[in-house]
Amino acid sequence: MQLVPKTQLDPEPTPQLEKIILDVGGMKCAGCVNAVERQLTQQSGVKSACVNLATEVAVVESEVGAVDPDMLAQRLTAAGFPTQPRKPRDQAGEATIEDSAQKQRQQMLKAFRQLMIAGVLLVFSGIGHLGNLGGSIPLLNNIWFHFGLATVAILIPGRPILVDGWLGWRRNAPNMNTLVGLGTITAYTTSVVALLFPQMGWECFFDEPVMMLGFILLGRTLEQQARGKAAAAFRQLLALQPQVARLIANPNPEKMGLGANTVEIPADQVKVGEWLQVLPGDKIPVDGEVSFGQTTVDESMLTGEAVPVIKQPPDKVAAGTINQSGAIAIIATRTGNDTTLAHIVALVEAAQTRKAPIQKLADTAAGYFTYAILTASLLTFIFWYFFGSHIWPDVVMSGGGMPMMSHATHHSPLPNPHSPLLVSLKLAIAVMVVACPCALGLATPTAILVGTGIGAERGLLIKGGDVLERVHQLDTIVFDKTGTLTTGNAIVTDCLLLEGTSQQAEGRRQQAEGRRQEAEGRRQELINSSPSPSSPSSPPTPQSLLQLAAAVESGTHHPLANAIKQAAQKQQLSIPAAVDFHTEPGMGVSGVVDGETVLLGNWNWLSWYGVSLSEAAQQEAQKLATEGKTVVGVAVGGTLAGLIAVQDTTRTDAQATVDKLRQMGLRVMLLSGDRPETANAIAQQLGIDSADVVAGVPPAKKAAFIQELQTQSAAKVAMVGDGINDAPALSQADVGIAVQSGTDVAMETAQIVLMRDRISDVVESIELSRATFNKIRQNLFWAFAYNTIGIPLAAGVLLPNFGFVLSPSGAAALMAFSSVSVVTNSLLLRRLAKGE
Repeated sequence: MQLVPKTQLDPEPTPQLEKIILDVGGMKCAGCVNAVERQLTQQSGVKSACVNLATEVAVVESEVGAVDPDMLAQRLTAAGFPTQPRKPRDQAGEATIEDSAQKQRQQMLKAFRQLMIAGVLLVFSGIGHLGNLGGSIPLLNNIWFHFGLATVAILIPGRPILVDGWLGWRRNAPNMNTLVGLGTITAYTTSVVALLFPQMGWECFFDEPVMMLGFILLGRTLEQQARGKAAAAFRQLLALQPQVARLIANPNPEKMGLGANTVEIPADQVKVGEWLQVLPGDKIPVDGEVSFGQTTVDESMLTGEAVPVIKQPPDKVAAGTINQSGAIAIIATRTGNDTTLAHIVALVEAAQTRKAPIQKLADTAAGYFTYAILTASLLTFIFWYFFGSHIWPDVVMSGGGMPMMSHATHHSPLPNPHSPLLVSLKLAIAVMVVACPCALGLATPTAILVGTGIGAERGLLIKGGDVLERVHQLDTIVFDKTGTLTTGNAIVTDCLLLEGTSQQAEGRRQQAEGRRQEAEGRRQELINSSPSPSSPSSPPTPQSLLQLAAAVESGTHHPLANAIKQAAQKQQLSIPAAVDFHTEPGMGVSGVVDGETVLLGNWNWLSWYGVSLSEAAQQEAQKLATEGKTVVGVAVGGTLAGLIAVQDTTRTDAQATVDKLRQMGLRVMLLSGDRPETANAIAQQLGIDSADVVAGVPPAKKAAFIQELQTQSAAKVAMVGDGINDAPALSQADVGIAVQSGTDVAMETAQIVLMRDRISDVVESIELSRATFNKIRQNLFWAFAYNTIGIPLAAGVLLPNFGFVLSPSGAAALMAFSSVSVVTNSLLLRRLAKGE
């Protein structure tokens, strides 16, 4: 006997993973992000780490219980990035909202102070530059005034920058502050040497470090303001979480008016099954079902729809929506982190942290950026000191040998009579200061922050930057039919008995007479109240066929099942009890009614159970299918008893959606488990080519079809579905898009969730994703372009031929502007989204 290796018999179980969320401070640029990620991934037990500069959040994925969040926070804090673990108490809870609001207030106050300091520094340094033009104000030409101004600027507003830059250098993780600090100190020290040793003939340029710090503080203030605007949508989402609930302590359904005794409790303490009172104007505290009263509810925070929705028993309501017109009582069905709003908040925050693959290029570059810039600065100094000043001596002595004016000329533009050492130092300082990894670090997260925020406002939940990149690559959209392109509100149009069924049923009636007699007393009352018999032993009629189908379908919630049950209720037919339900998604259902097995489903399902299909039955089914109807076979006791035809109407916006997707250059396909005739009839209504219709595909094979498209056609596929049977295909597709009316499983699996239950939102979500990803690409282009252009200019590439050079203060201004422009460009998404 051949032994099977143990690894094949008993594979190692996949370890369960958990996510740890950390609030990380002290990050200034993409280099800091890289350093934090490196610190986290080096920790034992950590599988992956993703750090967002814009939201200052780190998401760590680790084995359950393998990593202590407090230990991770302490390690990052020790490394110079003050960190706190996110409180496990719901991320949308009161503590988080208060912390977020307080943090925002502190940041805005700090930004205002920086703005004031930056303004003062820039005014005084600007006056220093103008001092050369007019000597009427002695203070302007006093070198000691500018020495004092530079000293104060470095010791007070510049001190945090210098300290952070030094600590980054010591940790072997230099950052933007390292470059700025080194450039500032070098310029200041050189000026001090020139001041103390005038015989060296050097120029004092104390205004340069002052202007550098002023521009950097100004840039960071404007950047903070823009980042605050970018995060506004997420803060508004947090603020939607209700804080208080009115608990009905002893609910009495007969006396549930406004006079019900209630007690106010925190919303996060509500338990499933408890009754709550919601008055007009209140936020609904938890997800629940209306048990008493009628009202209208504003659900725009979830769906983006401004029109209020009428709610009455037993309609569902969601936490955070606003009760408008009437007092209602609800029964809590989901509380705390399980509510729809809490899921949305968690999803949006996770989406804002997930990076687009294109960002890996920026992160990789940022990891080595500071070292590269320091090297470039050193090479600039070496070149100009040892070679450039000899190759182009007129650059250094372009003033015709005009003597220096001691300390009175505390500043002059670059091509003036400087020593080669001074020129080389200035150019090296400018190279250090102009480089901007900040823009690289902000390029992707700010665009994702704005894009996902806009999506959340419109009821479009996009789960991250990686999704945005895949949406941008799509070329094929595959739609499920039932409940996606159609309304899912199907109606029964035909209920047909087949020839010979009466004789076969009579035989069964004879055989089951004993069982019926025994159950007669128990069922007498039910039979008397029914307009038609419901037993499978009775001679069949269309009504009894519908009764049997409704009995078996009571065990499932598919749109076809709902249509059959509603048809039975509309005809006021009693629905007999059924047991031993079995459902095969997309195929059929079975159940036992009064000891007789009843099967409902498609031909494959019935054939699998040994039910033979007559030629007459197939012809009748073919005729119904060509009319665009879905045909369900009903078999009783192993014999086909009849056919039920159900017709589903297409969504009102389905045609426009298909047309728009085609205009966007996308191939639109229809994938259905229904018969080809039915699927083709729907496709014809929507203008979908018959070659793009794939019918008769069971749910288990839908994912295989998507995979085949991806491999054989090299297509980038989006799958749009709503049911649990669509989940495998949604997962297999490059982008899964779930309609909110569908199941939780489908929405968990999908990468985009349409909360408004509108198929036209497929177009809007793709347009928003494309626009956001385009902003990411623009931001990265400009971030690299600033450095590609700015560094050579600062290094003096145009100095020999054009006499143009980027001074250290000009380099600082350009660096600050690059970060601000990247964030501002992301904010332009809002104007684009409004169609401005």
